[in-house]
Amino acid sequence: MSESCLFCRIIAGDVSAHIVHRGPHTLAFLDIKPLFVGHTLLLPIDHHVTLADLPSPLVPPLFETAQRISAAMETALGAAGSFVAMNNRVSQSVPHLHVHVVPRKPKDGLRGFFWPRTTYDSDEQMAATAATLRAAIDG
Repeated sequence: MSESCLFCRIIAGDVSAHIVHRGPHTLAFLDIKPLFVGHTLLLPIDHHVTLADLPSPLVPPLFETAQRISAAMETALGAAGSFVAMNNRVSQSVPHLHVHVVPRKPKDGLRGFFWPRTTYDSDEQMAATAATLRAAIDG
């Protein structure tokens, strides 16, 4: 754990987040500036900066969880699909490995790598979205 890392502080419970999944190796929570409602950040519990830094035994739990979150977005949020991506150093706003899992619908306006960020209407909307996803993921 890195005390200066925002995501490590979220994992430790020192900073609040709308958690959608917590497992033995991973944590997932809603992005506070989502592309679309339900945009989730998935990260390893242990502090690793890039995918290359992640120990091989932790790769399957990370991507199996990404798969579960992606499926949950379709069943729980009515998404037609998802966008799954990560940055390594370049454009990585928090230096803790994280995977973006974003619900998608046809003609949702997302093109290429242009990411128009939005906000939730309220903390209550975030909490309800997190609860809906959590139920579908852990269901």
